[in-house]
Amino acid sequence: MDKTVEVLDTTLRDGAQGEGIAFSVQDKLAVVRSLDELGVAWIEAGNPGSNPKDADFFALAESLKLEQAKLCAFGPTKKPGGKAADDPQLQSLLAANTPGVVIFGKSWDLHVAEVLRVSLEENLAMIGETIAFLVSRGKNVFFDAEHFFDGWKANAGYAQAAVQTAREAGAFRIVLCDTNGGSFPKEITAGVEAAAACLAGKETAGALPPFLLGIHTHNDAGLAAASSIAAVEAGCRHVQGTLVGFGERCGNTCLAALLPSLCLKMGFSCLPRGKLERISEITRRVAEIANVSVPGDMPYVGSSAFSHKGGMHSDGVLKVRRSFEHIDPSLVGNNRHLLMSEVGGRSAIAERIKKIDPAITREHPVVAQLAKKLKTMEASGWAFEGADASFELLVRRELGRYKPLFTILAYRVMSEHPTGASIACSHAWAKVWVDGQDEIAAAEGDGPVNALDGALRRALLRFYPELEHVRLTDYKVRVIDGRAATAAKVRVLIESTDGPNSWTTLGVSEDIIDASRAALVDSIEFKLIGDTERKFKTYL
Repeated sequence: MDKTVEVLDTTLRDGAQGEGIAFSVQDKLAVVRSLDELGVAWIEAGNPGSNPKDADFFALAESLKLEQAKLCAFGPTKKPGGKAADDPQLQSLLAANTPGVVIFGKSWDLHVAEVLRVSLEENLAMIGETIAFLVSRGKNVFFDAEHFFDGWKANAGYAQAAVQTAREAGAFRIVLCDTNGGSFPKEITAGVEAAAACLAGKETAGALPPFLLGIHTHNDAGLAAASSIAAVEAGCRHVQGTLVGFGERCGNTCLAALLPSLCLKMGFSCLPRGKLERISEITRRVAEIANVSVPGDMPYVGSSAFSHKGGMHSDGVLKVRRSFEHIDPSLVGNNRHLLMSEVGGRSAIAERIKKIDPAITREHPVVAQLAKKLKTMEASGWAFEGADASFELLVRRELGRYKPLFTILAYRVMSEHPTGASIACSHAWAKVWVDGQDEIAAAEGDGPVNALDGALRRALLRFYPELEHVRLTDYKVRVIDGRAATAAKVRVLIESTDGPNSWTTLGVSEDIIDASRAALVDSIEFKLIGDTERKFKTYL
């Protein structure tokens, strides 16, 4: 049995149809480079006949030096009545100058009669003429049999006739689409087997190149990945999806979740050797370009995919990895996270402390001290499970390995309302003390925390110029006990980055500005301590 599965990523076409997704031309080029780094075989990069931006992208994409991936342009069959050679959509596909062209055509008789509004015979003729025309122009043609599974359930003979027509016209990939995303895996299996049977033996000796049967599923019933796996088990050797999973309505098959299952669980080769280990990194990069977050609970690549909070889980996975992890996280470029909380247990705490002092064991007194302190702090609103950087600073304090790198002597934050459009609504100043010297700086911002962040970092830049590259990427506020109304404690979480690295810190107070100040201070100190230790190791 062939154990290779070809991958086509449609982030830039079907993914771009997801709500809230908008790629610039430069974004699209960056996504292509990232997917090429991952090693996918084909990238469906857009519909040049539908908008000027995609046409501009394809003009620029010709200069890309791709190592692995080939580009596809996407479009419909020719219009009813006219000739393929005269169809403006098909001309735009040729002008894109891509090795591959993806053509979608109707395989559900309902769509032919009620949406396209042509006869069943004319639809088949449109499929055949379109594909034959593009093949004659040297294109590798993928035929996306739109709504194949719904069509097969309604009129199996007609759905099968559509894929037969495409194959006989020269399509080298026949892709069965669960366009509405409502089919169950067992229906996918039956549909794939029926398509494979009707296409078997249709080869004309020497006339047609070999073809692959493919699968394209949507996630409207939450079954996209399961249906793709069922299709592969039934014989498909080409899969389509979007790397992060976003797309039309509920999204497409998430390749970041599907490919590790095919490779690690089923023994298929989907990516070049060594590339699967980069899937977490590249998934996050593509999500960043699309301005979305990778869900923490996304299988394999999410930040929580290998996180352990319960004490028994943490203790078990440290003793025997496979007791609570179905794969080694490093195989997909992810990491294990032992979450710090009142239910985390001493084993998890000891494992985290070892990053600072490898000599610490579960029985060390500081572990018990930290466990007790965690319970007390979490009872009053602190929650370190999402703030690893603040927890590390807490550990350093308990170990006596913490020295403040600066002190805030005073700060003030003011807001003005109403405010004119030309000025900021908040202003802040801060006075800091570093190695016997003080510095005062002021800043304005779109809000009080933004202004305080600007003033604090501006005051520290004279001493720590590396802070120029630090910026906040996320800011969350949680009211801990709403029953106290406006006097309630709040928990502030701040995510920061310096480019290569990201970290999260927190602060808790009845005063939202003071809680934000605590989280900001932790963020800056974590950055400075890390830089200092990395420099020290370099000198050794």
